[in-house]
Amino acid sequence: MSQSKSVNEQNGELIYGLDDKPNPAVAFFAALQHVLASIIGIITPTLIIGGVLGLGSEIPYLVSMALIVSGVGTFIQARRIGPIGSGLLCLQGTSFAFLSSILAAGFIVKNNGGGPDEILATIFGVCFFAAFVEMFLSRFIRQLRNIITPVVTGTIILIIGLSLIKVGMTDLAGGVKAPDLGSLSNLALGGLVMVVIIFLNRFRIQTLRLSAVVIGLAVGYVVAYYMGRVDFSSLSDAGLISIPVPFKYGFAFDFAAFLPIAILFVVTALETTGDLTANSMISRQPVSGPVYLERIRGGVLADGFNSALASVMNSLPMTTFSQNNGVIQLTGVASRHVAKFIALILVCVGLFPIVGKVLQLMPKPVLGGATIIMFATVAVAGVKILATADLNRRNVLIIAVSLGLGLGVAAVPEVLTQFPPMLKNIIGSPITLGALSAIALNIFLPDTAAKPSEVEEGVISNVAPKLDSLSNA
Repeated sequence: MSQSKSVNEQNGELIYGLDDKPNPAVAFFAALQHVLASIIGIITPTLIIGGVLGLGSEIPYLVSMALIVSGVGTFIQARRIGPIGSGLLCLQGTSFAFLSSILAAGFIVKNNGGGPDEILATIFGVCFFAAFVEMFLSRFIRQLRNIITPVVTGTIILIIGLSLIKVGMTDLAGGVKAPDLGSLSNLALGGLVMVVIIFLNRFRIQTLRLSAVVIGLAVGYVVAYYMGRVDFSSLSDAGLISIPVPFKYGFAFDFAAFLPIAILFVVTALETTGDLTANSMISRQPVSGPVYLERIRGGVLADGFNSALASVMNSLPMTTFSQNNGVIQLTGVASRHVAKFIALILVCVGLFPIVGKVLQLMPKPVLGGATIIMFATVAVAGVKILATADLNRRNVLIIAVSLGLGLGVAAVPEVLTQFPPMLKNIIGSPITLGALSAIALNIFLPDTAAKPSEVEEGVISNVAPKLDSLSNA
């Protein structure tokens, strides 16, 4: 198609539509803004998991793989290869929704004496098989909405956010087992990052809001350097190129670790549905009829496929990022051809392990200052979903029981000491126990006010917002 389809941007119209081809300079600039809005969401889960599980020297390589797989996944999602892909400009990255369950999976292995290789082999093996759950569900999006309602998704996401806050606060205080945990210098550094993010989010300029986390972390990093808390001497040990090696750490499986991650892939399918619907609207594409439904199925299938690919390439599960819808609105460029440039930038950056090494050196309070807000935002997203539901006695009971069990087992894990080890590992996860409770109660408690499926020939409504960035708050 021609590159032009130029219209009046002030009227809210697109400068470049979905199938238009902007010139390389325009496409590269738009792609760069997408990358800047998303890169923290792509790398932060890896940094947190690597730090909490003590993966040490493996972190730079894992960060590189996260960037490379994100680039490849973005290309697949936009290019649409056969039935795989939505054909929309949707960037792929790691959702915070998986963090808690992946950490739990890592601790199962670690507590049994496993080292970094065994931990990563189990995490990637479990995520590989769990990704097929989402691929399978992509064919049944209509029916899924009747089971996983806003009450269920809102409750699960609220539990996820609340269970992650401890991770963010621990980092803000200095990190797990830090000798200066809770020192005033740690709290001041993390507090500075929080203040910068909050300040920038109050601006009306959308570019600043989209970049608030990146700028906040950069300011914190610079201040930490001048405080003498960053030592770049170890950068000389970083390799020149990161070469993707399929299943570099081996392949293992644990059912107790698999179940909570599989449940989250069900939730992710619904999150992706909502994000693709919003993207279709912004891109001036239909949000009803067969074309729309085929986009949804292809997009959710791509999410699952890219997550399986990520596991093979030693990275965490992939999902569509919603803050990029804001970038489309900001730039007026919805062309899916921009995805080629996004993929190129991410892959090129990911090839150099020094990038991951620099990020690994970021002091924990700096990272914690950003993640404490991000994780709390996840919890707020759950509240927002619950606010869309009819909070009658039945639904309040579902929420109360699920929250009580999920958060209760997190606060008092000793309650499960008499359970068999396998069952203890499964229901010891607050997300697993809370999610299973919400799903079971939603199915078995009669809903006298039940409505027909929200999935008609039109928009799929009341779908969970994405959990990939502060910009979704």
